[in-house]
Amino acid sequence: MENNSLKSKVLNGMFWKLLEQTGYQGIQFVVALVLARLMTPREYGTISLITIFITIANTFVQSGFATALIQKDEIHEEDYSSVFWLSMLLALLCYIVLLVAAPWIAIYYHTPVLTELIRVMGLVLFPGAVISIQTARISRKLQFRKLFQATMIAVLLSGVISIMLAFRGFGVWAMAAQQMIYYFALMASLFLFTRWFPKLLLEMGRIRVLFSFGWKILVSGLIDTIWQNIYGLVIGKKYSSAELGVYNRGEQFPKILTGSLTAAVQSVMLPAYARKQKEPETLRRMCRRSIQFSAFIVFPMMAGLIAVARPLVLLLLTEKWIDAAPYLALLCLGYALLPMDSINLQLMNAMGRSDLFLRLEIIKKALGILVLVLSLPFGIMPMLIMKIVDEYLCLIINALPNGKLIGYGPAAQLRDLLPAAVCAALMGAGAWAVQLLKWSPLWTLMLQIPVGVVLYLFFSFLFNRASFDYTYGLILKYIQR
Repeated sequence: MENNSLKSKVLNGMFWKLLEQTGYQGIQFVVALVLARLMTPREYGTISLITIFITIANTFVQSGFATALIQKDEIHEEDYSSVFWLSMLLALLCYIVLLVAAPWIAIYYHTPVLTELIRVMGLVLFPGAVISIQTARISRKLQFRKLFQATMIAVLLSGVISIMLAFRGFGVWAMAAQQMIYYFALMASLFLFTRWFPKLLLEMGRIRVLFSFGWKILVSGLIDTIWQNIYGLVIGKKYSSAELGVYNRGEQFPKILTGSLTAAVQSVMLPAYARKQKEPETLRRMCRRSIQFSAFIVFPMMAGLIAVARPLVLLLLTEKWIDAAPYLALLCLGYALLPMDSINLQLMNAMGRSDLFLRLEIIKKALGILVLVLSLPFGIMPMLIMKIVDEYLCLIINALPNGKLIGYGPAAQLRDLLPAAVCAALMGAGAWAVQLLKWSPLWTLMLQIPVGVVLYLFFSFLFNRASFDYTYGLILKYIQR
């Protein structure tokens, strides 16, 4: 009975988290399309550079303690309040660093406007610190409907205002305003929906207990965030902000699609796994089902994007962004693995093995840096090809510890991924062949999409029946509700 109750809560949480992420990413995508038509690749590259530094600082402020709040068996209001005030202090320290470093960053990248932009956009660190605590409370209770409501308010408000500013010619400041408004609106909305406010206390005893687990997550998060953005930093410096803008446009498509599912996995599965952290057999079943379901959903998305890359860019972004199409297609191969990586890592965190999490991050990033250094002299495309190879090696590395922890290692996981990979590849080939008709981008896409859907369902029915039936059952369940 307890397992059924947890399963119901997990599925309900996954539904709302997916809805929240899909809605957020979808609205952000539409806003980004409008802004891309109004701005140049160079302007987009400038904001991309700022976003990298803000993201790294935000990771320092938010990672570690928020995860510890979710993983801890028992939690009290004193824990939330203590972490809140410590996070605000960290946000202040990080903002001071950005304030001082901003001119040097602008000089390094030969972009003077970066100074003021970094100093203004750095203010999002403060609402970001608050949001991390609010989200931890929601995650522990699996109340993701509240997060969905707050996110929709914030993303709609920030999107509308940024578009209005872009039409009025504010350029990069329109995108900066979007980020600022989103963070502050999300924080305010979460206060409204959760009705939680911190107490005026900071108990170091509780901080020490959370820190013993959280510091490893913090270091791991910093390493991973820096690594995830290192290619943008390298491209922005070695080539140009315009080239970085094109690269980010190509990356945006697969990142949006996989980001939604990955965020749902991270938010929902960590508290779900944590509740069963002392039951390896139950965790193995949960992990296997999560990986099979994620592959069934993500692999066809990425294969489809590869197939439609060129007509999609031409239709949505116009000819001036066509150089983003090859990046889009190539990066899909790497982003397809993100949900599976997240599932493996969240399981380790749920079992309290943040030491393994940190060790794996160090190993993977050392390997990644070696790959980057060796491929750097050969240009952007060879760099990205080797990056994809590294991503597949990292999937194996992430799965290795779970072979011992729950009896579900790399070989078993790869076997479970294979049916979805084969079906997606066959579907992608069929959808890509539509381009041979040489129709306009609009008509090509209108035919590619239904062809891809029909082919994937057909091949899945034949070669991946278990995942097909499971997903069909989930859809029926929510329709009947």
